[in-house]
Amino acid sequence: MSFFSKVFGGKKDDKGPTASEAIQKLRETEDMLVKKQEFLERKIEAEMMIIKKNGTANRRVSIQALKKKKRFEKQLQQIDGTLSTIEMQREALESANTSSKVVQTMKLAADTLKTAHQHMDVDQVHDMMDEIAEQHEAAKEISDAISNPVAFGNDIDEDELEKELEEMEQQELDRELLGTHTPAGDQLPDVPATVPVPHKPKQTVADEDDDLKQLQEWAT
Repeated sequence: MSFFSKVFGGKKDDKGPTASEAIQKLRETEDMLVKKQEFLERKIEAEMMIIKKNGTANRRVSIQALKKKKRFEKQLQQIDGTLSTIEMQREALESANTSSKVVQTMKLAADTLKTAHQHMDVDQVHDMMDEIAEQHEAAKEISDAISNPVAFGNDIDEDELEKELEEMEQQELDRELLGTHTPAGDQLPDVPATVPVPHKPKQTVADEDDDLKQLQEWAT
């Protein structure tokens, strides 16, 4: 706080720049120093042109140009060192700013989670889950009861149904068996596949004697 601020009652608790503001200032300083570097490099190049042009022929001009060149190079070297320092400081500040934001976000998430759990009790949650399970079981029992036709068909004896089914099957079997024995008048016989051989009448003993007698007469 300056002397005038103390005398005229200036603010005592002035807040410093934020991390983002400080990083921005460092970047602006870097840009300014880079431009200064480019300016000095052009100056050094110009003095080198003078030295090359005059050489030893115009020693006084060449020496003056060489002195300026040395001075510009010294300033350039200082700016290089300053830029390195500012760059490291900016990177460290950016890293710290990032870490600070991460911590703040984590703290906010933790507070939010704590607030969300503030009105929740583990035992109450377990009781609620048990109640939900009971309601699901009750709903299942109700669904099973509704889908079971307990009010219909209870007056029918299953043994009688089994007996009736057996009689129906026996009747069907009898019809199939009767269907295989059809009368001859209702169905013509199948045509044989081969030509039948004519049946030769069986010769009697008398017929054989007549044949033998005829054969003897023919021989004599």
